[in-house]
Amino acid sequence: QVRLVESGGGLVQAGGSLRLSCTASGSMYISDMGWYRQAPGKQRELVATITSGGSVNYADSVKGRFTLSRNSDKKMVYLHLQMNSLKPEDTGVYYCNGRLPGQTSYYWGQGTQVTVSS
Repeated sequence: QVRLVESGGGLVQAGGSLRLSCTASGSMYISDMGWYRQAPGKQRELVATITSGGSVNYADSVKGRFTLSRNSDKKMVYLHLQMNSLKPEDTGVYYCNGRLPGQTSYYWGQGTQVTVSS
């Protein structure tokens, strides 16, 4: 069983920065991981994903502003999302996900709120 816990959300003015972190416990062999977000009244959308090999994919709306990275220690896997030049349209609940090798289903965290004021 994989447990994902997000942190780092908050309120920031447009143009500001936030760094989101996701801590994954329960397995050191997590394959693909990613961040998704959901704005009020909208569907959840992809923000950025990273494979176990380090290949990163960004949504067009965040390219050049967000940077995704992952690292691990002996016990946990960490996924970080550095968000710069934030815009009001980046507001939403940000969710971390990940899956184990050979599985098609993903584990999800509980989400962290990001609010960007204009």
